[in-house]
Amino acid sequence: MRKCLACKEKIEGRSDKIFCSTYCKSNYHYEKNKDKEASLYEKIDRQLKLNRRLLSHFNKSGKSFVRKEKLIEAGFNPKYFTHYWKNKKGEVYLFCYEYGFIQKLNNGKQKYILVKWQSYMNAPSKKD
Repeated sequence: MRKCLACKEKIEGRSDKIFCSTYCKSNYHYEKNKDKEASLYEKIDRQLKLNRRLLSHFNKSGKSFVRKEKLIEAGFNPKYFTHYWKNKKGEVYLFCYEYGFIQKLNNGKQKYILVKWQSYMNAPSKKD
């Protein structure tokens, strides 16, 4: 008699079946993998998503200023970004998906200027 790997109940059906239900299958794999350390890819992906969520939260108007320490305290890490864009002045904005930021000194305090990706940013830059 075959028994479910998760709940040890009797299994009916195909001869190669090892779980009695999709719930047991899902629960078994969850329990098996929950203590594994996240891979580097997962850690980076999690930080990028957190950065995007924070940039979105602090930038409701399309362009905003926020104190650097406030964003960092919320869990933002400026080392993680998906791409960059250089404006006509040569300033480089770093982006987490569609939300970008650049660090500036404003009134003696470090701040981030937050922007949202705009269609004009897709235009190729002209070389002198």
